[in-house]
Amino acid sequence: MVTDWHGATGAPPAGSGSETTEPAATPRRPDHAGPGADGSPHEGRAVHLIDAGEMLDRFDAQAVARKLRERSFFWLDLRSPDEADFRTLAELFGFHPLALEDSRTFGEHPKLDDYGDYAFLVIYGVNAHLEDLVELAEVHCFISPHYLVTIHRAYCPGFEEVRRWLLDRRDLQHPGGVLTYRVADSLVDSFFPVLADFDDRLDTLEDDIFADPDDAQLQDVLRMKRALVALRKVVTPQRDLCARLVNGALTIPAPAALDESARREAERYYRDLYDHLIRISDLVDTYRDLMTGTMDVYLSTVQNRMDSVMKKLTVIATIFLPLTWLTGFFGMNFGAMVKAVGDWQAFVILGVGLQVAAVVILVWLMRSRRWL
Repeated sequence: MVTDWHGATGAPPAGSGSETTEPAATPRRPDHAGPGADGSPHEGRAVHLIDAGEMLDRFDAQAVARKLRERSFFWLDLRSPDEADFRTLAELFGFHPLALEDSRTFGEHPKLDDYGDYAFLVIYGVNAHLEDLVELAEVHCFISPHYLVTIHRAYCPGFEEVRRWLLDRRDLQHPGGVLTYRVADSLVDSFFPVLADFDDRLDTLEDDIFADPDDAQLQDVLRMKRALVALRKVVTPQRDLCARLVNGALTIPAPAALDESARREAERYYRDLYDHLIRISDLVDTYRDLMTGTMDVYLSTVQNRMDSVMKKLTVIATIFLPLTWLTGFFGMNFGAMVKAVGDWQAFVILGVGLQVAAVVILVWLMRSRRWL
């Protein structure tokens, strides 16, 4: 018996995006296999009951009770469970009422509560979403040396790879801890492609702002900033939770016979998970700062364009000011002025020449003072 944390040789970790062939005998529910045609996750209830070599797509209470009696490890994954599912969980597993209450309530902070024989873990991943940019995937886990129960509402694409991995694993010494790491790793790794998309969106947005700023771009900046704030609210406590796992302040329930070398190996993998969360936290903070800078660039660009327009209007108004005064002055019906402008030479000199001279003097003055 060996403790296998990363799976078979050459197999990619969960959440890496690599595709493997699923065993043909595995029953699947294609209507819950992935995102819909419009790119949004499917809604509705979905069940996967998995152990080494078998996967069911229904919540079979008898099968679960048999596995509990045999103390053979299994993973029960419930998406959008109903009240009947929660009642069945309470009857089969005897979960504490407080743990069941927390499992029904979504919007919890990442945490790990110890209930003796099992622990209750709240952990987050993320899905890309076209309208809201991100959709948080909150997963509630009941962790025991003999089972893992996960409850969530959002579709978690990384779980597909984890399911395929578990179907081929028959030699795990600490399956509860190993599978918990794989599930957590798939959720944590889901942040990276979303943040990479943020980077691309930010570059495109900055180019568009410099080219032609408009209100739609400001709305995009605010939406992206709100999405980053939502990510930060779950990434930071999740990072702190993982740090407590690494330093031993919190522990995942494990068999009593698990030797010290296996425990140290588990700490190494959770340390890797902690490193990923530090990177994600740094990226979120960096993009928040860049978003603030992008908003400042937008406001500065709009203000500069407004200043340029006002400058042009001011120049035009300044040039027309002496012209208006001259035309108004010569438009007065003074007798001496009417007699003085009696031929076309006087009209050209007084009526046109003075206005041309005024425009030339004003343009020269503005250029000499660098107002133009």
